[in-house]
Amino acid sequence: MIKTKHEEILKEVEEEITSAIEDKRGLLPHQRRLAFSLSLGMANIIELYFHNLDILKEGSKINHLWFKRNKNRIKEKLQNQMIISVDSVKNIDAILDLSIKIEEKRDDLAYGSPSNEKLLQEKINLFLELRRVAKC
Repeated sequence: MIKTKHEEILKEVEEEITSAIEDKRGLLPHQRRLAFSLSLGMANIIELYFHNLDILKEGSKINHLWFKRNKNRIKEKLQNQMIISVDSVKNIDAILDLSIKIEEKRDDLAYGSPSNEKLLQEKINLFLELRRVAKC
């Protein structure tokens, strides 16, 4: 995917975050959309970060499902998509730690019962921190 498509997706995710934060009813009515959006955004931040570093193999795609695994398995998956060693990527451990936390409970939030405002705000904060670390 080209960089501009990742940027468009991230803009949509930010719009959903803004809509949820500004909603007088709170974050809970946005729970499912936030779960999907933050997961999608996380994968696109990583792809865009790798594009910016020019380290992705042509046609590579990052799958949000990989982040349900342990960090070593994630690194193995990522390594197959990259032209350099995954461990040589700046901030890779911080990026993976944040991404794993974003993906935790994603399916519960997306498909389960209503959660709570605190958890949703934590997920938003993790996403924003990931954007900051990845500078995307």
